[in-house]
Amino acid sequence: MAINKIALGRSSEATAPDALKAAFAEFIATFLFVFIGVGACIANSEYFSLAPSMSPGAAKVVLDLRKCDAITKISSSRSRAGLSCACDRLESKLNAGPLEAAGLVSIAIAHGLAIVITVAATANISGGHVNPAVTFGLAVGGHITVLRAALYWIAQLLGATLASYLLQNVIASVGEVVPIHGLGADVTFIGGIVLEIVLTFSLVFVVYATAVDPKKGSIGVVAPLAIGFTVLANHFIGVPFTGASMNPARSFGPAFATMDFHNHWIYWVGPLIGGGIAGILYGEVFLTPETGHAPISEDY
Repeated sequence: MAINKIALGRSSEATAPDALKAAFAEFIATFLFVFIGVGACIANSEYFSLAPSMSPGAAKVVLDLRKCDAITKISSSRSRAGLSCACDRLESKLNAGPLEAAGLVSIAIAHGLAIVITVAATANISGGHVNPAVTFGLAVGGHITVLRAALYWIAQLLGATLASYLLQNVIASVGEVVPIHGLGADVTFIGGIVLEIVLTFSLVFVVYATAVDPKKGSIGVVAPLAIGFTVLANHFIGVPFTGASMNPARSFGPAFATMDFHNHWIYWVGPLIGGGIAGILYGEVFLTPETGHAPISEDY
């Protein structure tokens, strides 16, 4: 059983140089990921507000973190509004059209590329988790100790928070706010949790298949690309409904910076369940006793 694979780790690991270096790498990677991802959302909303091709009264994007849901559909005098900033609570007076679709694509690409870059940069240092749900999934499967996982979580949350605060200070002068994840119109709590479970399951499953499984062979070379493309594809699916978090740190940073934790628990429960299921399933079904092993330093 997967529970037997969980390794708590020794207390000395908390101060071991390699563990601290790995945690610092996770801090940097998560900082960069959140800065790029959230920054892309903010830049996209600013682009909407300045778009000259839009009709009068429809060019202004209003970000209001306490009055509306992540991606809302609202009625206008001419048409039904479509997707707007694409990942966070947003009230928009935009008409549906190619600009909205372009915004969704640009934000999905930004998150996907950010993961490719940060995973590739830190894979040989920390394993390139950049996500508490990934760390949890690997801990459940016995590929990282619980103690080291705790260090990673702290580093990831601090990196996400710093990135969000920095963005908040940068954009304050232009009248924007740091957007946070939230449920789309008519999306229930259960629906949001289930979607986040499925999206995160797919992500952690790909992590196991391309970066963890000893049988991966040459596939491991393209692991950052596979993981990044999974994040990109999942954004196309999940953005209108939950914002496609898949990452508690990605949701926590902006929420902490704005002190708005409305429905924030969904972005912990869903991703952690999805990551845990992927870790258990892959370990029990696809990692045979001959290929599996207890955590060793090379796993980190």
